Amino acid sequence: MGKLALAAKITHVPSMYLSELPGDRHGSRQDAIDGHIEIGRRCRALGVDTIVVFDTHWLVNANYHVNAGSHFKGLYTSNELPHFISNMAYEFPGNPGLGKLLAEVCNDYGVETLAHERTTLAPEYGTLVPMRYMNADQHFKVVSVSALCQAHYLNDSARLGWAMRCAVEDHYDGTAAFFASGSLSHRFAQNGLAPEYAFKIWSPFLEALDHEVVRMWERGEWKQFCGMLPEYAAKGHGEGFMHDTAMLLGALGWSEYDGCAEVITPYFGASGTGQINAVFPVTAVDGDAIPKAQASSAGGYTHIGQRL
Repeated sequence: MGKLALAAKITHVPSMYLSELPGDRHGSRQDAIDGHIEIGRRCRALGVDTIVVFDTHWLVNANYHVNAGSHFKGLYTSNELPHFISNMAYEFPGNPGLGKLLAEVCNDYGVETLAHERTTLAPEYGTLVPMRYMNADQHFKVVSVSALCQAHYLNDSARLGWAMRCAVEDHYDGTAAFFASGSLSHRFAQNGLAPEYAFKIWSPFLEALDHEVVRMWERGEWKQFCGMLPEYAAKGHGEGFMHDTAMLLGALGWSEYDGCAEVITPYFGASGTGQINAVFPVTAVDGDAIPKAQASSAGGYTHIGQRL
């Protein structure tokens, strides 16, 4: 019925907002902003009506969660970096019907997921920053999905991504885009060194690791990347333990995905972390490639180090 038209791994660095404001950082993230604008333009050209964001700033400790509110409006100040994002205005429509559908199909696929429709939950800045540049005119409806998962299997996140694609393609009367909103390496500069690392990666090891991952994405080496993802998430300090990336690749077909990433905004450093905007072409896929959901009785915090 429906269509998943576009998938992307995107940055949400708060210095993009600083880049708008007068001061030393003015204009410094225009390349990242332009990347968001281009991805938004492509979504419009493809007829996307709803953007689903796997948000690595939405922390959860149990289950997966979908913000299925009908409308979002407010002023946002980051509790993490209030000197970067303060009183940032936002407004855009939600999509309660799709949000509930996504959760229903995830549960059908054995991944326990809750949709929250009548809620005061506001989106986190992993959603708010991209929507500022892609959706300033409120053209798109927006659904946020929790992707800072504290006690979850990467297997389940991949399965969730596949289930959400099935929800769109089999049951939704519309067109969606899926975004993994998070960095590659996410080792922030040590306190007191942030200004020195404003445009740098924290270590040569992390920078080299990130560059190799981007090359793998561009070459379509998905079996190799999916095999190394748990260790990369751990040793590379992946944002949100890279659950957003597992969700996105699950939706695309996991290790059987046959597309090659297109870099829109080249890899860049921000406060020690590694960032990118990249589009992943949506291709036909065999869902049997997606990792099966773990049994609910499986123990341990295996978001880091769990082999898929």
